[in-house]
Amino acid sequence: MKWTAILMYGLVLGLLLAALQFFQYKLVVMEHADQLYIGLIAVLFTVVGIWAGRKLTAKKTHPDPSRSNGTGADLQPKPEILEHLGITPREMEVLELVAQGLSNQEIADRLFVSLNTVKTHASNVFGKLDAQRRTQAIQKAKELGLLA
Repeated sequence: MKWTAILMYGLVLGLLLAALQFFQYKLVVMEHADQLYIGLIAVLFTVVGIWAGRKLTAKKTHPDPSRSNGTGADLQPKPEILEHLGITPREMEVLELVAQGLSNQEIADRLFVSLNTVKTHASNVFGKLDAQRRTQAIQKAKELGLLA
């Protein structure tokens, strides 16, 4: 009987302490509810912002098959032809995008470079292929096996 009374007394005290802790928690939450909600929303927006920033600014390392136009422009040309003509990998990338029909501004946006940089690369490629226009450059690149 003595142990039962002690256990009962301990159980009642434990429940009372748990109830007090619960009500104290409720009181703190009710007093500072606005600040807690604002803090949670701030954390949520920060996490979403970081995720969106990484997703939108990540450079693609592999070609996206859904963006391919089916011309085979994303096939790799022979390195010895590129070396013989002196065409750099970035110039080849610009030439492939020209072959897809993109404007200089669209190419600049896709490659994350300035419009003047695209114009410089395109001009260098045209000079190396001895072409005056985009269509001539594409035609000569196809004849040389640079583009499919």
